[in-house]
Amino acid sequence: MPAALPSDADTPRKTPAATDSPDDGEHLRAGIQSVEVGFELLNALSHAPGALMLRDLAAAAGMSAAKAHRYLVSFQRMGLVMQDPVSTRYDLGPAALRLGLASLSRIDAVKLARERVPALLLETGHTLAIAVWGNQGPTMVHWAEAPQTVPVTLRLGDVMPLLTSATGRCFAAFMGTEGRDAERIAPMIRDELTRLKKLPHNAMPLLDVPQTQQAVQAMLNETRHHGLARVVHSLVPGVGGFCAPVYDAQGRLALGLVVLGSVATLDTQWDGAPAKALLRCARQLSADLGHQPLA
Repeated sequence: MPAALPSDADTPRKTPAATDSPDDGEHLRAGIQSVEVGFELLNALSHAPGALMLRDLAAAAGMSAAKAHRYLVSFQRMGLVMQDPVSTRYDLGPAALRLGLASLSRIDAVKLARERVPALLLETGHTLAIAVWGNQGPTMVHWAEAPQTVPVTLRLGDVMPLLTSATGRCFAAFMGTEGRDAERIAPMIRDELTRLKKLPHNAMPLLDVPQTQQAVQAMLNETRHHGLARVVHSLVPGVGGFCAPVYDAQGRLALGLVVLGSVATLDTQWDGAPAKALLRCARQLSADLGHQPLA
């Protein structure tokens, strides 16, 4: 006997005046409740570490096993879910994979980040920027100045130093931990340290600049601990800033989201409002790009 499909009781009933016209805004806002309910099963599978038994999947979606089974039958027919014939566990199916891959192929990380800049600019009140890894290092690709901001002589296309900029520290800490990225970043840090040591003492009246490999490692560890990078007086006297990492679905650093301003007006505390707003926005962007942080 074939399993029943989700019943009509799961969908909103139309009133006599309701129509399917696209102009019927109220009807469109109502949506289809059964679709929203069924999606909770797919959402639960997407967050699970592996395939799930029916009872566990139903519990994660907040519904009874019988109700969950009705949805799963339909999802199996559509290829969104598959069931292992031996273990009877459920997992995401090939159609879900195709949807995910199609979505990822259409995501432009920088475009998505630029769309968030106006709201973040309004929230922080300070200049914002977006940086990506270019041929020579972290490179500025978008810049949005606050109405009242300290002038900073940076331009689009500028490559940021790894040790004296929040952007560079962010990429050094969250991109260069292992593999080919580490092999590229390690010599860049050594070269930058060498250049800093050659500067005359009175030519570098800046604070918060590491001078040794041990100091660099301590700075990178602090950055990873807080989940974002910070500088105060390091790149330009009187200027502070933060850079938060944004990851893609593969866990790779996609871009850095930057806020900077005068230390007289920018709260440079790790737990200050600008840092929290930047980190919250970066984490949401990462989630939108398909990133799922390790538990």
